[in-house]
Amino acid sequence: MKKVIVIGSGFAGLSAAAYLSKEGFDVTVVEKNKQIGGRARNYKANGYTFDMGPSWYWMPEIFDNFFHSFNHTTKDFYELKKLDPGFKIVFDNADMILPANWNEICDLFDRHEDNGAKKLNKFMEDAEKKYSIGLRFLYNSPGLSVTELLKKDVLFNANKLQLLTSYRKHIKRHFTDPRLISLLEFPVLFLGTSAESAPALYSLMAYSGIKQGTFYPMGGFAKVIDSMAEVCKTNGVKFLLDEQVTKINISNKKAESVTTKTQELPADFVVGAADYAHIESKLLDTKYQNYDASYWESREFSPSALLFYLGVNKKLNNLEHHTLFFDEDMEKLSQEIYDTKVWPEKPLFYTCCPAKSEEGLAPEGKENLFILMPISAGLEDTEALREKYFQIILKRLERYCNQEILSDIEYKKSYCIKNFEEDYFAYKGNAYGLANTLMQTANLKPRIKNKKVSNLYYCGQLTVPGPGVPPSIISGQLVAEQIIKRNK
Repeated sequence: MKKVIVIGSGFAGLSAAAYLSKEGFDVTVVEKNKQIGGRARNYKANGYTFDMGPSWYWMPEIFDNFFHSFNHTTKDFYELKKLDPGFKIVFDNADMILPANWNEICDLFDRHEDNGAKKLNKFMEDAEKKYSIGLRFLYNSPGLSVTELLKKDVLFNANKLQLLTSYRKHIKRHFTDPRLISLLEFPVLFLGTSAESAPALYSLMAYSGIKQGTFYPMGGFAKVIDSMAEVCKTNGVKFLLDEQVTKINISNKKAESVTTKTQELPADFVVGAADYAHIESKLLDTKYQNYDASYWESREFSPSALLFYLGVNKKLNNLEHHTLFFDEDMEKLSQEIYDTKVWPEKPLFYTCCPAKSEEGLAPEGKENLFILMPISAGLEDTEALREKYFQIILKRLERYCNQEILSDIEYKKSYCIKNFEEDYFAYKGNAYGLANTLMQTANLKPRIKNKKVSNLYYCGQLTVPGPGVPPSIISGQLVAEQIIKRNK
C-alpha cells in the first residue's frame, strides 16, 4: 500500500484523506493541534460550546456529494435544519429579515422595490444557471492546464458566467434599493473580497444562500468535521494529533518523508492541506518552492477577523441565529480592509447565537454568543485593540437588544490575527485564504501540484477552488483524484 501523509486536518485534509483511503492508500493525517478540524474546531468552556470558525452551511450539494461517495447521506451523521429566518440584517434605519419561504422572500423584495419579485426571480434564474455551471467546473478543474477553461461547457456559457463584469454592477442592473443590494452582495463576503472586485459569476453564492436557504447542522460544524473523520477512520485513516510537521524531506525531486517534532514518517505522496504559504516557506528548501515570498506578498488576501466567544447569563433580545450589523458605512469599511488596510473607524460585525436553534450549546436560559468583526489581514494585534473594539461592539449590541449585556457576560474569549498565525500558521493571520478576485480565480490560483517535487500536492483555501468550506471539500477531492490517477 502506498503511504500518503496529509498535513492538516481541516475540511480539505479530511476530504483528501477519505478519498485516498477509499482507493486503498495507507493514509496518515498529521495535525499540529490537539483537535482535528482546523478552523472548524469547536471550543467548550463553562458549559458553553462554540464553533470556532465556520457557521454558515451553504451549497448543501457539496456536503451531500462527499458522503454519497462513501455510500452515506448526511442524515447518517447529523440532522440538517433549515433556519427560518435564514438571517437578519440590521441597517442604520431598519431591519431586514430573510424568511426561509421563497414566496415570502419575493414579497419582501416587492415591498422594497417596484416589481421586486419579478426582478428577483429573473436574477435568481440567472444565478441558478451560474451555480450549476460553476459546480461542474469546480469538480472538473484542478487548475493544472489552461485547457480546463476551453471545455465546451465553459466556452458555450462564457457570456452567462460574466467573468468580466463586477458582481456589484450586475446587481445594480436589476435593483436600486440599497438594502436589497446589500442583501445580495453580502454572500460574496465569504469569498474574501468585495462585490466590486468579485466577478458577476459569484451571484451563484446568492442563489445558494438566499434561494436554497441557510442551514444549520445540529451539533455545529464540529459535527460535520467529526462525521468526515468517521468516514476516514472507517476507511483506515490514522490520525496523529498534537504533532507539528517541521520539514518535508526531498530526495531526487521526490518527497520521501516528513519530519515532525517527535518522528520521521516515510511517504510515497505528501498532501499539504495546511497553509500553503507556510508549507512552502517553512517546510521546504527554497529550491523546491512553487512560490517565493514576493509572490505571497503580491497576492490579495481575504480579511482576517476579530472574534469573541461569549457566554451570556441571559437570553438576548432581537438577535436571530445569524444577525449581520450593516448599520455603518460598508463602502468605508471595504476601503479600510482592502485599500488602506487599517483598523476600521466604525466596524461592521456579525453575531451568531446557535443556542437559539439547538438546546445544550449553552446552559438553560443563556446564550453562546459568537461575534465576528472583519479586519484587514496583517494588522497589529494587541489586547488593547481587541478590548477597544469589544467595547464598541458591546455598546451597539446593548443599544440594539435594548438590554444590559456586559454585566451578564460570565465567559469571554477573544481570537484575532495572532491566534490565526499561531494555530493555523495562516499567512498574515488571514481568516479565509485568497480573495476571489478575477485575477485570483481558477487557473490563476496557486497550483495544487508542486512543479519541482513530483509527489507533493496542495489543497485547501489557498488553492483551487478557493475559500470557504464547500470549495475546501472539493479541493481535497481534486488532489486525491490526481494522486489516484498518478498511481494507476
